[in-house]
Amino acid sequence: MKRPELDAAWQALHSHRKEWRKLHLRDLFRQDKRRFERFSLRLNDLLLDYSKNLITAETMKLLLRLARAAELEKAREAMFSGRHINLTEDRAVLHTALRAPADLNLMVDGRNVMPDVRRVLKQMGQFTDKVHKRRWKGHTGKPIRDIVNIGIGGSDLGPAMVCQALTPYARPGLNAHFVSNVDPTHLTEVLKRVNPETTLFVVASKTFTTQETLANAAAARAWLLQNAKDGRAVARHFVAVSTNRDAVVNFGIDPDNMFEFWDWVGGRYSLWSSIGLSIALYLGMEHFEELLSGAHDMDVHFRSAPAAANMPVILALLGIWYNDFWDAQAHAVLPYDQYLARLPAYLQQLDMESNGKGVTRDGKRVKVSTGPILFGEPGTNGQHAFYQLIHQGTKLVPCDFLVAAESHNPIDDQHEMLLANVFAQSEALMRGKTAAEVRAELKAQGLKKKDIDRLTPHRVFPGNRPSNTLLYHRLTPRNLGRLIALYEHKVFVQSVIWDINAFDQWGVELGKQLARAILPEIKTGKPARGHDASTNGLINYCKGLREEP
Repeated sequence: MKRPELDAAWQALHSHRKEWRKLHLRDLFRQDKRRFERFSLRLNDLLLDYSKNLITAETMKLLLRLARAAELEKAREAMFSGRHINLTEDRAVLHTALRAPADLNLMVDGRNVMPDVRRVLKQMGQFTDKVHKRRWKGHTGKPIRDIVNIGIGGSDLGPAMVCQALTPYARPGLNAHFVSNVDPTHLTEVLKRVNPETTLFVVASKTFTTQETLANAAAARAWLLQNAKDGRAVARHFVAVSTNRDAVVNFGIDPDNMFEFWDWVGGRYSLWSSIGLSIALYLGMEHFEELLSGAHDMDVHFRSAPAAANMPVILALLGIWYNDFWDAQAHAVLPYDQYLARLPAYLQQLDMESNGKGVTRDGKRVKVSTGPILFGEPGTNGQHAFYQLIHQGTKLVPCDFLVAAESHNPIDDQHEMLLANVFAQSEALMRGKTAAEVRAELKAQGLKKKDIDRLTPHRVFPGNRPSNTLLYHRLTPRNLGRLIALYEHKVFVQSVIWDINAFDQWGVELGKQLARAILPEIKTGKPARGHDASTNGLINYCKGLREEP
């Protein structure tokens, strides 16, 4: 730790952790009938219940002391004020500007960025309006029916997640598709479902040089031209989200249909920018702006609420408590909402690409454990897959449950069944089932003592497994915006305390560099010799398989 006061806070938490050898959440709830009220927060209709965590008032006091020692408030203001907190790329980090009200002045390098933000939003709105009112037509004069977003990473995960999450708000007569993988199967299967006369491709690449995205875009263009036979058709079926005007024009896209964003917008924070064009097209600009408003709600809360009543701060501190003091290596995000099926994948990039770092901001090795492995699956599917490990396994896996009080698709009592399951899972993780309870249950079933003795160890649940529950009225664009921004700020807070840069991603570069060297070796007839024995062997064996009839 670079500050003595931070080290002292860390050591105090280590000492406090030992007290938990004698504590169980079941007992804490019995002793404090107001525990839910003490450890829950609300923002509009969004409730965060964190009472089922391995915490006492003293735990939270020490965790908040850790945040103060890390000078969290100072770091937060540096981000919101547009300072270059992304040190390795010398960039500001101001995705919050993308969802700020138009009358705010937000400065980056002495320039108010808000006029540019509003200009691009206006451009998105005008284009979206043309598509929805059928004034934008394909090369044969037919209106657009399908939107295909071609991107990767943040240019895919965010828009794809939001479009699926907000399907009930989709514009009638429009379908959204997403292509990211350079595996040609991904594009091929999407193209089977669309018509070249009525399909609009949104190519999302800031530099317009991303290898996977450009390969898919070129293949999509070739597919279009097989039908159109005229290169001018490209401009009717392709638009770009990029800053590289020359490359966009060379591809055949009209530069008037290039939607800009800026280097202070990181890829995994970019769905709020013109990267969200496919969201606006699929849902309508009014719903995209509601999404932005929801995120701004959380920005205001994060910036203004005291740490003890601040949702992102609380979630971040709880994550650090488990990651660094309980040796919890993983964290599960469990949305009890089929529309949020892609949320865990989206959060994987947000969290693991941001905080999967091993050096501090000044380049020294980190001395503590940083970001956890994040995974998840919609409930109730996950209950029949990996919940066994969470309930009775040897690993501690903190969980976030997300659920809406009301469904967009009520059928009989199925949503009530869903609610019963999510509340039951958090209760079961907290309280568990003791050996005495198991024995009494088996005895009531009429089992003999020898069978009770044999079965009891297998049916004991230790409990004391932590979870948060995020509960809201319905999954609306505004609530989704709040949820996404909540996790964005949680990740930022953790990066501040770990003293790492959450806004670069150099770890993705080495594999790309090596792939560029290997690609021509796969194409050539000569055996590969320039790598280690394993890589040479794999390349050469693969080439042999490809040469077989």
